[in-house]
Amino acid sequence: MMPAGSLLDTHLTNLAAALVSYRRCESQLARWGADLAHRLAGGGRLLVAGNGGSAAEAQHLTAELVGKLHDDRQPLSAIALHAETSALTAIANDYGYADVYARQVRAHGRPGDVLLLLSTSGASPNLVSAAQAARAVGVTSWALTGAVPNPLADACDDVLAVASGDTQVVQELHLVTSHLLCEYLEQELPAALAAAAAVRHVPGEPGSVRAGVDVVLDGGAAQQIDA
Repeated sequence: MMPAGSLLDTHLTNLAAALVSYRRCESQLARWGADLAHRLAGGGRLLVAGNGGSAAEAQHLTAELVGKLHDDRQPLSAIALHAETSALTAIANDYGYADVYARQVRAHGRPGDVLLLLSTSGASPNLVSAAQAARAVGVTSWALTGAVPNPLADACDDVLAVASGDTQVVQELHLVTSHLLCEYLEQELPAALAAAAAVRHVPGEPGSVRAGVDVVLDGGAAQQIDA
């Protein structure tokens, strides 16, 4: 039997308390996963960032997407901005640590991409600046934070907040979030890939993306040459 008030008992009690409200995040997790599946299948990218333990959590997520969670599938584009150590240290040295992620977002972010920012406090200035940079370049920003309100949640387009004041519990549920996000993404991915392929291969449709170059010959007929 665990002694009353033991470290383990306290930790599990805090985790259990946070799980009660976390269960209500299911529809949001499913929506994020499906949205991300369609964005990545269509050529978009996921950019992620965090500080300290949250950086490790973020990089765990990119590993699952570039690699796989369960079954083999095509790799998906996901980049951990904090893992770009030469760029990060150069930016910190030249511009200050508050700009280490914002400058990378301005460099790499394109409309259709998603920026996911992880913070237990939701108060990290470099993450808030990154969210502001994302808005400026047309990148959708999502936040994983602890309890709201917090500055990062306010700066992002959407937030999944873990209702706990225990930093460790917040980080643990951020890891659960990463795994579930991958689960929902992989569930939606076949439909997303089919939709992306239909857009690429239906000639003449508005918004279609051509896979090659149309060349008009003397006879006036167009032939597509794969690029």
